[in-house]
Amino acid sequence: MYYSEEVVEEVRSRANIVDVIGKYVNLKKKGTNYFGLCPFHGEKTASFSVNPRMQIFHCFGCGKGGDVLKFIMEYENLTFPEALEKLAAEEGYKLPEEPTNPEQKKNNDLRLKLLDINRDAALYFYNCLKGPKGQLGMNYLAKRALSSRTITGWGLGYADQSRDNLYQYLKSKGYNDSILKESGLITFSERGANDKFFNRVMFPIMDANNRVIGFGGRVMGDGEPKYLNSPETRLFDKSRNLFGLNFARRSQKKFMILCEGYMDVISMHQAGFTNAVASLGTALTDQQCALLKRYVNDVYLTYDSDNAGIKAAKRAMPMLQKVGIRTKVINMKPYKDPDEFIKAMGTNEFEKRIENAKNSFLWLIDIMRLDFDLQDPAGMTSYAHAVAEKLAEIQEPIERNNYIKAVAHEQMLDEEALRKLVNTIGNAAMQKNSPLQEVYTHTDFISNADRKKAMAKENAIQKSEKQLVTWLNEKPELIPMVRSLIGPEDLRDPVVKEVLELVYQEKAVNTILDHFRDNDETYEKVASMFNGNLLSDDTDEFAFKRGLEDVIRNIRMSVLNEKIEQETDPAKLTELFQQQSKLAELKL
Repeated sequence: MYYSEEVVEEVRSRANIVDVIGKYVNLKKKGTNYFGLCPFHGEKTASFSVNPRMQIFHCFGCGKGGDVLKFIMEYENLTFPEALEKLAAEEGYKLPEEPTNPEQKKNNDLRLKLLDINRDAALYFYNCLKGPKGQLGMNYLAKRALSSRTITGWGLGYADQSRDNLYQYLKSKGYNDSILKESGLITFSERGANDKFFNRVMFPIMDANNRVIGFGGRVMGDGEPKYLNSPETRLFDKSRNLFGLNFARRSQKKFMILCEGYMDVISMHQAGFTNAVASLGTALTDQQCALLKRYVNDVYLTYDSDNAGIKAAKRAMPMLQKVGIRTKVINMKPYKDPDEFIKAMGTNEFEKRIENAKNSFLWLIDIMRLDFDLQDPAGMTSYAHAVAEKLAEIQEPIERNNYIKAVAHEQMLDEEALRKLVNTIGNAAMQKNSPLQEVYTHTDFISNADRKKAMAKENAIQKSEKQLVTWLNEKPELIPMVRSLIGPEDLRDPVVKEVLELVYQEKAVNTILDHFRDNDETYEKVASMFNGNLLSDDTDEFAFKRGLEDVIRNIRMSVLNEKIEQETDPAKLTELFQQQSKLAELKL
């Protein structure tokens, strides 16, 4: 659904962000802003701020921020149109009924109809489980020790042994064959219509907003396949969804537990581990990794402890790390999976296993031992070389050194001998690079002290650029004067440069935020610039001007230094030095 900028602004202007967020968070006024405990991460000290003047929020703990629509999107996990529709309804504003794009309306109507079918199918399966025909399914769930509350909470059901009962039920609800075929729940052939699922315990698969988008079914008996998922539809793409995410996203834990199957997730939630999710009958995908990254920075793996589970964990680790997620592995031995472990050992023991979860790199080193005969000196030597090769892949020197120490201690290897072997392998690999590549990758050319100084200088400039935007937003009357000293082209950070251009055009904060709404990471970075907390309520004019002078000086001095480094003309160099001298005396 598409809505014009005018409609978006009309809805947003009708809402007071303090009132809207106050329905979800207990806010207390402090100075000109309101503060409360952040709903997006666990904390004991209120770092979540709401600015009524600018109508934006920002958490100084986790970094989330934005306007009232962004808050609803994040808290309810809605798309932008869905958040807009929700806010419009709450504010009593009737949105335009017809979207601009007719094709978009057609697709939207079809999606809504498919959601209706899935909801009705889920209710049918649930009632079947609870009725006389569901005894086989109930026996299975009882054997798996699932409580009545869990069965109801997850909407579990049963598809009986008839091949067309669901079809007949959905036809009675008024759905035609065309839409039923589109749903993936009914298959059609020359012999007629048949249910996709029969004689299976049914697991509704929900999106993050608790809407049923597909199903998984576990066969009763020895039939194949053991587990069957809905086919790909307009609603259901198993590579882009995670089972249990609709519940896990509301957990206050700072990490998620990635399991292998439906029953593992449900059993863990029943035991109180409500941050568990699973991929949907397939190997973990890049899209699922990106989805996890929206909620957490850490994932603990609980794949089965057999060879297939080990292989799946080894495959998942680099995929998760590629999107910036740190990984650990929970040891479930001597049991195969979390469900078996919890039933045998209890929740307290599993909690201990979580606390002792192993760093994924060290876990990989452990697993490598299985490929070598460590009782044989030659096998031990080969193992040491394999470990050193793995350590040599770590680019950051301090991180590599820390892992060398940890691996040497855990694997009972001589630390100095291992370090020499790692360096030898690293140097050999470097010599294979081209001369130009070697210049840029050889860390010995730059001392750690010089590298830290360069990074500190770069960070100071980046901070000054962001502070400039923050303060100009607080004092827009200074824009003409500052524009005469600093242009967007003087900034290094491309995002801040783009924001400054919009600030110079005197665009409203919410309009600027809308400009970056399609990229979550950039959006939050921009939102933080408008809630930088740089000015307290009692900041006097003198202190403010001195601070702004420093910011302008830092940015301009950086620009002049770069020009001086590149300039060879003596006359122009003299002019640049004179500009530096004037800059040192800058007074606002």
